[in-house]
Amino acid sequence: MIMKTFTNCGFTLVETMVAIAILTLAISGAFFTANSSMVAAQTARDQLTASYLAQEGIEYLRMMRDDEYLSAYHNGGLDVSTTAWDNFLNADTSIDVTTISKCRTKTCTLDPAKDMGTGLNSSLQPCSGSSCGPLYLSNNIYTQQSGVTGSVLTTYYRTIQVLDVPLTDNDKKVVSTVSWLHHNLPYSVTVIDHLTPWK
Repeated sequence: MIMKTFTNCGFTLVETMVAIAILTLAISGAFFTANSSMVAAQTARDQLTASYLAQEGIEYLRMMRDDEYLSAYHNGGLDVSTTAWDNFLNADTSIDVTTISKCRTKTCTLDPAKDMGTGLNSSLQPCSGSSCGPLYLSNNIYTQQSGVTGSVLTTYYRTIQVLDVPLTDNDKKVVSTVSWLHHNLPYSVTVIDHLTPWK
């Protein structure tokens, strides 16, 4: 009868450490990929929200221009388009005096929730100081009103500027920018549009 001895059949400490290192690298790669995917999804979500907020700024100014045209058309007159455009730019009729005219000289902010149900046009206001305040999320509406019950502070800041277009008399360039921080990295989305008087 032959007896076999199994003296060198176990793993050494070095082999065990190498196996653990390989296993750790394999698992950490999957965790890194999952983490990167989550960060990319959060960034995409933030960019989509910011683009909607920036577009809302453009659409609000377009609505203000259109409201002035409808008001001038309702009142009648010889040159409805020019009257409406002048009223829109100079804010001397139905538009609050602190809106478009002051957004031509400094940066403004937009808070559409400010006028809900009031019939006022004071949503567009010049920023106080050197920067505009952050937006709050309240009842699925982005607002600058922090005192509303249930409002949550967001990282979004929205600015709107109305600029002259060189070599034209009437065109105005509207720049709506939303900026935010994500993982301490600055991001921004800018939407630019040109408004012209109705003809």
